[in-house]
Amino acid sequence: MDRDRKRKIRLGVALAVAVLLAVALVYTSFSAGTEAREPSEVLAAGSSAETYQLTGRVTSYERDGTGLEFDIVDRDGGGEVLRVHYTGVVPDPFREGREVIVTGHLGADGTFMADKDSLITKCPSKFSDQVEDPTNVEFVD
Repeated sequence: MDRDRKRKIRLGVALAVAVLLAVALVYTSFSAGTEAREPSEVLAAGSSAETYQLTGRVTSYERDGTGLEFDIVDRDGGGEVLRVHYTGVVPDPFREGREVIVTGHLGADGTFMADKDSLITKCPSKFSDQVEDPTNVEFVD
């Protein structure tokens, strides 16, 4: 086999591998994301075998020696209250009124059993509907 033919074959194989890797990357990027569900959606589904990413607003919480139990409602404040049992690290901004995301499954007793260390607290400033007027800025000397 001559050199030019070998070079063209190598180029074709390298391009094919590059295209396959790009397709695999795009596929895994889109299939890896899961949509977070609100408490009313999880309660309506009622499946204890399925793992959910739950999002909502914390209405109340209690700490005990080994974990945290909190009530969560839909982000708009409506819907049914879902009790969440969580163990692990609790983020500093966690408090009543904050939006959180937690991963886990619905227990047989209707309590959401969160995976350890899966609690994420959303920053309220990034999700606020109110926009400050940039022309109304006071400068302090």
